[in-house]
Amino acid sequence: MPEGQIRKAISGFYYVEDNGERIRCRGRGVFRNRGIHPLVGDIVTYVPDGENDAIITVVHERKNELVRPPISNVDQALLVFSIVEPAFSPHLLDRFLVVIESFGIKPIICLTKKDIASEAELEKVVASEAYYKKIGYKVINTFIDDENLPEILKPILKGQITVLAGQSGVGKSTLLNTVLPSLGLKTGEISEALGRGKHTTRHVELLEVAGGLVADTPGFSSLEFDHIQKEELSHYFIEMNEASENCKFRGCLHLKEPKCAVKELVETGEILRHRYDNYLHFLQEIIDRKPRYEKHD
Repeated sequence: MPEGQIRKAISGFYYVEDNGERIRCRGRGVFRNRGIHPLVGDIVTYVPDGENDAIITVVHERKNELVRPPISNVDQALLVFSIVEPAFSPHLLDRFLVVIESFGIKPIICLTKKDIASEAELEKVVASEAYYKKIGYKVINTFIDDENLPEILKPILKGQITVLAGQSGVGKSTLLNTVLPSLGLKTGEISEALGRGKHTTRHVELLEVAGGLVADTPGFSSLEFDHIQKEELSHYFIEMNEASENCKFRGCLHLKEPKCAVKELVETGEILRHRYDNYLHFLQEIIDRKPRYEKHD
């Protein structure tokens, strides 16, 4: 049976890409009863149904899935953070990193607006940028109309499914126009893809960009830690995850436990204090989380 990937979902239809051909599909009737909801990014098996349409019969296993945006099998997230307007926020960046890491998605940090930042504002970000690079993250510096951006992004995007994520208050069109101005997406195409036309239904779509696929949405609209347990949190601070192997106690929360390797590295400055402070803040948020109770008839 033929297989393909869902590239777009709109009004109950799923548009499956199979060797350059786009097939309009519906899900099997039993999917709803079984709690199966096909997502953009899914690899699916389908069977023809009529001249132009088809029925999705199997949704293949996913490596990850997101709720907002509803998309699956994401490889990486391009985190777009401005240096100014709004000011760079390490706290918010760490929040994004934790959530993205928890879904098994590779984060790439993209710092924008360096052309309008003052020397003092740039200096504040330089130290953070150097640290994130040191612990293993890729960091890109750019600005609107940056002529070098396409050459920087092409090898990053090629062969990958990428979602864009960014700070609150930065619009989708601003993100895409800042990050992808020269990669073949014209303003009109962006507007159409984002569903802002008067007669356009809002939908999720994977767009072909630089040999890869980019979601038409700025990514995670929810930065909650509902799915993360307190014992897991330090796994998503990559330098703490590595250091925790040397903690005396298994399952160390890096709070008041003796001989904690993470706290020792914080004291020596090898782990940035603000990263540890953000970890403590997030940990308390998880500890204070109200338990979810199931409703019973």
